[in-house]
Amino acid sequence: MKISRRTFFSSQSMTLARAAAAALLVLNTYSATCQHRDWIATWTASPEAADPDPDDALLNLNDQTVRERARVSVGGRQVRIVLSNEYGSAPLMLGRVSVGIARNKAAVVSRSLRGVTFDGKDKISIAAGATATSDPVDLRVESDTELVVSLYIPEPVIGVTWHSLAMKQAAISKHGDHTRDTIVETNKTSDSSVFLKQVLVPSHPRLKVIVAFGDSIVDGDKSTPEEDNGWPHDLFKRLLASGDMHYSVVNEGIAGNRLLKDGPFASLGASGLSRFQRDALDVPGVTDIVLLEGTNDIGFPEAKLHDLLLAPAKDAPTAEDIIRAYRQIIAESHARGIRVIGCTIMPTEGAAIANYHTDTKEHTRQAINDWIRTSRAFDAVIDFDAVMRDPEQPIRLNPRFASDDHLHPNAMGYQKMADAIDLSLLRRGGRSIAADR
Repeated sequence: MKISRRTFFSSQSMTLARAAAAALLVLNTYSATCQHRDWIATWTASPEAADPDPDDALLNLNDQTVRERARVSVGGRQVRIVLSNEYGSAPLMLGRVSVGIARNKAAVVSRSLRGVTFDGKDKISIAAGATATSDPVDLRVESDTELVVSLYIPEPVIGVTWHSLAMKQAAISKHGDHTRDTIVETNKTSDSSVFLKQVLVPSHPRLKVIVAFGDSIVDGDKSTPEEDNGWPHDLFKRLLASGDMHYSVVNEGIAGNRLLKDGPFASLGASGLSRFQRDALDVPGVTDIVLLEGTNDIGFPEAKLHDLLLAPAKDAPTAEDIIRAYRQIIAESHARGIRVIGCTIMPTEGAAIANYHTDTKEHTRQAINDWIRTSRAFDAVIDFDAVMRDPEQPIRLNPRFASDDHLHPNAMGYQKMADAIDLSLLRRGGRSIAADR
């Protein structure tokens, strides 16, 4: 068959057109798939190992359902649940999982209750040391909404991954799968949470994720239970009230955490440096990290809590040790294009832990704070020390804002911390030092 030059080029054009159309279809499909996979964190809890305790019902679940709650920051039309078996020594078996809008610690708004699947299946086995992310769940969640996540644990767990200071009670059922029940008849409760690591919602291009990273003052110790009034969530509520819907604020604090050393027992968590990638850099969508950590590194050596030595004298860091850790965190963050906002360490004189504060430790704290304020190493600075110290005795917390242990803020103090943050430093990315208000 003879093919003319015109026929050849016409045929070639049609072939190229079909190829272009096919490529466009593939590109659109790829784009849609990428958009579908573009999720950000709206709630987090840092995983911790749990010391065995035969008297803690949450650490000894067997054929029971645990119902725990998470107050999201920014909302979305769908959610995904991330579960963790990172400290397990055997696979974690989950018989079924559900999510819904909370009515209280044991009840869910009935029309909101949804089953959660993993690769289309109700049941899942999470390998020791691993995490699992659920399929998308069609559940429209407004910003600042409290969710209920219910987990059916059909058999005993070897090595529990939890978050010890949840500041919300988890409800533990009698025997059986109650994940689809509107109300769970509770057998026992706990002040901790298990296996729940993150809640995700779909992202959009303008949305920023701010990770609050640090110790118990990030985790919300001594804030009001059930009220979500630690400073990270108070900061989110300020952003929400200002009409700025482009920020998610998540909490990656661990009570008792240190920057340089692991906790003296498991529930105080791995060191800040060792968990920084997991709990900050790898948080989906992270753009900014607010770092408040170092006070326990200074305070723990030779300190005693109920006759328990928190750390030996040899663990005492110099100011230079802490500063090197800060520089490492800044370098790792900047390599990912993530901003780091440094926070000064608040005063500790009078803390209800023997030998937590000494003149030598105070000198270390002051040297670190001077470096934070003046080095310009951080992308911005929040001077919580200036905001929270007692004007009459600046090495102590202001009694108006201090809890009864004189180490952690009270609810008013946490609000004071959130109110002292210049929101413009988050919006424009410039440097700022919070002023006392």
